[in-house]
Amino acid sequence: MAKSNLKVGIIQQSNTDNSQNNIDKLLAKIKDLAAKGAELIVLQELHNGLYFCQTENVNVFEQAETIPGPSTEIFGKAAKENNVVLVTSLFEKRAAGLYHNTAVVFEKDGSIAGKYRKMHIPDDPAYYEKFYFTPGDLGFEPIATSVGKLGVLVCWDQWYPEAARLMALKGADILIYPTAIGWESSDADDEKSRQQNAWIIAQRAHAVANGLPVISVNRVGHEADPSAQTNGIQFWGNSFVAGPQGELIYTSSSDQEEEVVVEIDLERSENVRRWWPFLRDRRIDAYGEIVKRYID
Repeated sequence: MAKSNLKVGIIQQSNTDNSQNNIDKLLAKIKDLAAKGAELIVLQELHNGLYFCQTENVNVFEQAETIPGPSTEIFGKAAKENNVVLVTSLFEKRAAGLYHNTAVVFEKDGSIAGKYRKMHIPDDPAYYEKFYFTPGDLGFEPIATSVGKLGVLVCWDQWYPEAARLMALKGADILIYPTAIGWESSDADDEKSRQQNAWIIAQRAHAVANGLPVISVNRVGHEADPSAQTNGIQFWGNSFVAGPQGELIYTSSSDQEEEVVVEIDLERSENVRRWWPFLRDRRIDAYGEIVKRYID
């Protein structure tokens, strides 16, 4: 059963190529947020290092880890020492030649409550994720924790209403999106604005359509393109928490690291779903064709 009021810590961080420094910063921020009352803490996508998908480089696979592995040991210990539920995002080595973009959730006792393997994998300029990640095979299953059922999805998943809906239909109390998204510098300013607004609108729409809070945690800062073919990515921050009617409870800055505790009222989901009974009125008898790629 989810708590009625939940204090959520979010960490929006800029990273360097020194993974140990990145991890040390995260551990200090986790401790600080826990001291401020956070019960659930959410980290950004692939938080241990740089966003390496700007290029295709086989040597990057050396960064991947097994689960359990070194990072789960570190962050499991952090969850236990700080008595928090912790949502992390790791580069998983499942087997030789088989890798996933995997969110791992830790319970307050440091144990692994569950994991989610990113289902939707992009392949766009500066986001060459299909080179690195096999699409997830664990489905859309909320992870049960002491603070509620967490509908954890990852970045590109946030554009797909089907993913959010399936998490909601399986009892998620919150939708959570660890993220790494930004601008490639050649985009015009008006195009940048449209992209960022679309990203926020899409996730707020998931909150509205499903009557659930949404937590989206992005990275921030500039990361260079190792190939020098582009000017790199300016990650746009703007991590946010939205309520079940899409209302913005908190929005981070676009250019600064932030760690903050945000309180959300999970009882609002019950009330909103009574006012707006979208799940009641779904025409499940008429949606069969949704599983087709395209309807000619």
